[in-house]
Amino acid sequence: MARRAMAVLTLGLVAALPASARASSLELRLGGFLPRADSNLFRDDADLYAVTGESCNCLRKRDWAGFTGGAEFTFTPADHVELGLHLDGYGRRVDTNYRDFTRPSGDEIFQSLKLTLVPFGATLRLLPADRYATVSPYVGIGPDIVFYRYEEFGDFIDFQSANLDIASDDFVSDGVAAGFHVTGGLRVRLGHDFSLLGEARYLWARTRLGDDFRPQPGQDALRLDASGLTAVVGLSIRF
Repeated sequence: MARRAMAVLTLGLVAALPASARASSLELRLGGFLPRADSNLFRDDADLYAVTGESCNCLRKRDWAGFTGGAEFTFTPADHVELGLHLDGYGRRVDTNYRDFTRPSGDEIFQSLKLTLVPFGATLRLLPADRYATVSPYVGIGPDIVFYRYEEFGDFIDFQSANLDIASDDFVSDGVAAGFHVTGGLRVRLGHDFSLLGEARYLWARTRLGDDFRPQPGQDALRLDASGLTAVVGLSIRF
Protein backbone atom coordinates (compact mmCIF):
# COMPACT_ATOMS: atom_id res chain seq x y z
CA MET A 1 0.00 0.00 0.00
CA ALA A 2 2.78 2.45 0.87
CA ARG A 3 4.58 1.80 -2.41
CA ARG A 4 1.39 2.28 -4.44
CA ALA A 5 0.42 5.45 -2.57
CA MET A 6 3.85 7.01 -3.14
CA ALA A 7 3.81 6.13 -6.84
CA VAL A 8 0.38 7.72 -7.28
CA LEU A 9 1.50 10.82 -5.34
CA THR A 10 4.66 11.22 -7.40
CA LEU A 11 2.95 10.79 -10.77
CA GLY A 12 0.17 13.14 -9.77
CA LEU A 13 2.54 15.89 -8.66
CA VAL A 14 4.66 15.65 -11.79
CA ALA A 15 1.64 15.59 -14.09
CA ALA A 16 0.21 18.68 -12.41
CA LEU A 17 3.30 20.80 -13.15
CA PRO A 18 3.50 22.96 -16.26
CA ALA A 19 6.03 21.84 -18.84
CA SER A 20 8.23 24.89 -18.17
CA ALA A 21 8.59 23.92 -14.51
CA ARG A 22 9.78 20.38 -15.00
CA ALA A 23 13.32 19.13 -14.21
CA SER A 24 14.75 22.53 -13.29
CA SER A 25 17.77 21.13 -11.42
CA LEU A 26 19.57 18.03 -10.23
CA GLU A 27 21.19 17.74 -6.80
CA LEU A 28 23.89 15.21 -5.97
CA ARG A 29 24.79 14.85 -2.28
CA LEU A 30 26.89 12.84 0.15
CA GLY A 31 27.04 12.80 3.94
CA GLY A 32 26.15 10.83 7.03
CA PHE A 33 23.07 9.22 8.56
CA LEU A 34 22.59 8.66 12.31
CA PRO A 35 19.67 6.29 12.96
CA ARG A 36 17.57 6.99 16.04
CA ALA A 37 17.51 3.21 16.72
CA ASP A 38 14.70 3.56 19.26
CA SER A 39 12.76 0.30 19.01
CA ASN A 40 12.75 -3.14 20.62
CA LEU A 41 14.88 -4.57 17.79
CA PHE A 42 17.79 -2.26 18.59
CA ARG A 43 17.29 -2.63 22.36
CA ASP A 44 17.39 -6.42 22.05
CA ASP A 45 20.54 -6.18 19.93
CA ALA A 46 22.16 -3.91 22.53
CA ASP A 47 21.28 -6.36 25.32
CA LEU A 48 22.71 -9.36 23.45
CA TYR A 49 25.67 -8.10 21.46
CA ALA A 50 28.83 -6.02 21.72
CA VAL A 51 30.80 -4.50 18.86
CA THR A 52 33.75 -6.76 18.15
CA GLY A 53 37.05 -5.15 19.06
CA GLU A 54 35.52 -2.39 21.22
CA SER A 55 36.56 -2.16 24.87
CA CYS A 56 33.13 -1.06 26.16
CA ASN A 57 31.49 -4.50 25.61
CA CYS A 58 28.42 -2.76 24.24
CA LEU A 59 26.48 -1.89 21.10
CA ARG A 60 25.49 1.80 21.02
CA LYS A 61 23.21 3.81 18.77
CA ARG A 62 26.20 5.67 17.36
CA ASP A 63 27.62 2.35 16.12
CA TRP A 64 24.87 2.46 13.47
CA ALA A 65 26.06 5.81 12.07
CA GLY A 66 27.11 5.49 8.44
CA PHE A 67 27.49 7.14 5.06
CA THR A 68 24.56 8.14 2.89
CA GLY A 69 24.26 9.57 -0.57
CA GLY A 70 21.61 10.34 -3.11
CA ALA A 71 20.14 12.49 -5.81
CA GLU A 72 17.16 14.79 -6.14
CA PHE A 73 15.33 16.30 -9.10
CA THR A 74 13.72 19.64 -8.28
CA PHE A 75 10.92 21.48 -10.03
CA THR A 76 9.81 25.09 -9.69
CA PRO A 77 6.01 25.38 -9.93
CA ALA A 78 5.96 28.93 -8.49
CA ASP A 79 8.23 31.65 -7.15
CA HIS A 80 9.83 30.72 -3.82
CA VAL A 81 8.47 27.16 -4.09
CA GLU A 82 10.19 23.94 -5.18
CA LEU A 83 9.09 20.35 -5.42
CA GLY A 84 11.83 17.75 -5.13
CA LEU A 85 11.81 14.01 -5.81
CA HIS A 86 14.70 12.24 -4.12
CA LEU A 87 16.27 8.81 -3.82
CA ASP A 88 18.89 8.18 -1.14
CA GLY A 89 20.74 5.18 0.21
CA TYR A 90 22.34 4.13 3.51
CA GLY A 91 23.97 0.88 4.54
CA ARG A 92 25.80 -0.17 7.67
CA ARG A 93 27.28 -3.49 8.81
CA VAL A 94 28.26 -3.96 12.46
CA ASP A 95 30.40 -6.97 13.42
CA THR A 96 29.49 -8.22 16.89
CA ASN A 97 29.85 -10.97 19.46
CA TYR A 98 27.68 -12.02 22.40
CA ARG A 99 28.17 -9.81 25.44
CA ASP A 100 27.61 -12.46 28.12
CA PHE A 101 28.21 -15.79 26.37
CA THR A 102 31.21 -17.56 24.88
CA ARG A 103 31.94 -21.00 23.47
CA PRO A 104 32.90 -23.79 25.93
CA SER A 105 36.50 -23.11 24.87
CA GLY A 106 36.17 -19.47 25.93
CA ASP A 107 36.24 -18.15 22.36
CA GLU A 108 33.82 -15.44 21.32
CA ILE A 109 30.70 -16.20 19.29
CA PHE A 110 30.67 -13.88 16.29
CA GLN A 111 27.87 -12.58 14.09
CA SER A 112 27.16 -9.52 11.93
CA LEU A 113 24.19 -7.17 11.86
CA LYS A 114 23.41 -5.23 8.67
CA LEU A 115 20.87 -2.49 7.99
CA THR A 116 20.10 -1.03 4.55
CA LEU A 117 17.67 1.87 4.00
CA VAL A 118 16.66 3.43 0.68
CA PRO A 119 14.23 6.36 1.13
CA PHE A 120 12.29 7.57 -1.89
CA GLY A 121 10.23 10.68 -1.32
CA ALA A 122 8.97 14.10 -2.25
CA THR A 123 9.81 17.46 -0.66
CA LEU A 124 7.80 20.67 -0.80
CA ARG A 125 10.46 23.32 -0.24
CA LEU A 126 10.02 27.03 0.55
CA LEU A 127 12.78 29.51 -0.36
CA PRO A 128 12.45 33.03 1.08
CA ALA A 129 15.15 34.46 -1.20
CA ASP A 130 14.93 35.05 -4.93
CA ARG A 131 15.86 31.94 -6.93
CA TYR A 132 18.88 33.79 -8.40
CA ALA A 133 20.18 34.97 -5.01
CA THR A 134 23.82 34.16 -4.19
CA VAL A 135 22.87 32.66 -0.82
CA SER A 136 19.50 30.91 -0.57
CA PRO A 137 18.25 29.24 2.65
CA TYR A 138 15.25 26.89 2.54
CA VAL A 139 12.98 24.66 4.61
CA GLY A 140 10.86 21.73 3.47
CA ILE A 141 8.60 18.83 4.37
CA GLY A 142 7.32 15.75 2.58
CA PRO A 143 6.39 12.04 2.55
CA ASP A 144 8.67 9.04 2.03
CA ILE A 145 8.58 5.37 1.42
CA VAL A 146 11.63 3.61 2.86
CA PHE A 147 12.80 0.36 1.32
CA TYR A 148 14.59 -1.54 4.08
CA ARG A 149 16.56 -4.73 4.60
CA TYR A 150 17.72 -5.94 8.01
CA GLU A 151 20.02 -8.98 8.30
CA GLU A 152 21.76 -10.99 11.00
CA PHE A 153 24.24 -13.68 9.95
CA GLY A 154 26.94 -15.68 11.69
CA ASP A 155 26.86 -17.96 14.75
CA PHE A 156 23.91 -17.87 17.15
CA ILE A 157 22.90 -19.51 20.42
CA ASP A 158 19.67 -21.50 20.50
CA PHE A 159 18.29 -20.28 23.81
CA GLN A 160 15.48 -22.86 23.59
CA SER A 161 17.95 -25.77 23.76
CA ALA A 162 19.01 -27.28 27.07
CA ASN A 163 22.72 -26.99 26.25
CA LEU A 164 22.53 -23.56 24.56
CA ASP A 165 23.60 -25.06 21.27
CA ILE A 166 25.51 -22.85 18.81
CA ALA A 167 24.89 -22.98 15.07
CA SER A 168 25.56 -20.89 11.98
CA ASP A 169 22.50 -19.21 10.52
CA ASP A 170 21.22 -16.10 8.78
CA PHE A 171 18.03 -14.10 9.26
CA VAL A 172 16.61 -11.51 6.86
CA SER A 173 13.63 -9.19 6.69
CA ASP A 174 12.95 -6.70 3.93
CA GLY A 175 10.03 -4.56 2.89
CA VAL A 176 8.71 -1.01 2.74
CA ALA A 177 7.93 1.45 5.54
CA ALA A 178 5.94 4.68 5.19
CA GLY A 179 7.38 7.87 6.69
CA PHE A 180 7.84 11.61 6.37
CA HIS A 181 10.63 14.13 6.82
CA VAL A 182 11.44 17.76 7.52
CA THR A 183 14.50 19.45 6.10
CA GLY A 184 16.43 22.70 6.06
CA GLY A 185 19.46 23.84 4.17
CA LEU A 186 21.44 26.47 2.35
CA ARG A 187 22.57 26.88 -1.26
CA VAL A 188 25.50 29.08 -2.30
CA ARG A 189 25.57 29.96 -5.99
CA LEU A 190 28.91 29.40 -7.76
CA GLY A 191 27.76 30.56 -11.18
CA HIS A 192 24.72 30.59 -13.41
CA ASP A 193 24.16 26.83 -13.30
CA PHE A 194 26.01 25.51 -10.24
CA SER A 195 25.49 25.84 -6.48
CA LEU A 196 27.00 24.23 -3.41
CA LEU A 197 24.53 23.03 -0.82
CA GLY A 198 24.41 21.89 2.79
CA GLU A 199 21.32 20.23 4.19
CA ALA A 200 20.03 18.57 7.37
CA ARG A 201 17.03 16.26 7.21
CA TYR A 202 15.15 14.29 9.84
CA LEU A 203 13.19 11.23 8.78
CA TRP A 204 10.46 9.46 10.78
CA ALA A 205 9.67 5.87 9.73
CA ARG A 206 8.83 2.69 11.65
CA THR A 207 7.63 -0.77 10.71
CA ARG A 208 7.24 -4.31 12.00
CA LEU A 209 9.74 -6.91 10.87
CA GLY A 210 8.43 -10.03 9.18
CA ASP A 211 10.03 -12.89 7.27
CA ASP A 212 12.70 -14.56 9.46
CA PHE A 213 11.91 -12.16 12.33
CA ARG A 214 8.21 -12.92 12.47
CA PRO A 215 7.25 -13.36 16.15
CA GLN A 216 6.30 -16.71 17.64
CA PRO A 217 2.95 -17.03 19.46
CA GLY A 218 3.12 -15.05 22.69
CA GLN A 219 6.07 -12.92 21.55
CA ASP A 220 6.02 -9.22 20.75
CA ALA A 221 6.65 -8.21 17.15
CA LEU A 222 10.07 -6.74 16.50
CA ARG A 223 9.88 -3.15 15.28
CA LEU A 224 12.45 -1.46 13.09
CA ASP A 225 12.94 2.24 13.79
CA ALA A 226 14.23 3.64 10.49
CA SER A 227 14.09 7.23 11.74
CA GLY A 228 17.17 9.39 11.99
CA LEU A 229 19.15 12.50 11.14
CA THR A 230 20.90 13.03 7.83
CA ALA A 231 23.49 15.75 7.17
CA VAL A 232 24.85 16.15 3.64
CA VAL A 233 26.80 18.45 1.36
CA GLY A 234 26.46 18.45 -2.39
CA LEU A 235 26.24 20.11 -5.76
CA SER A 236 23.14 21.50 -7.48
CA ILE A 237 23.12 21.69 -11.28
CA ARG A 238 20.44 23.88 -12.86
CA PHE A 239 19.09 23.03 -16.33
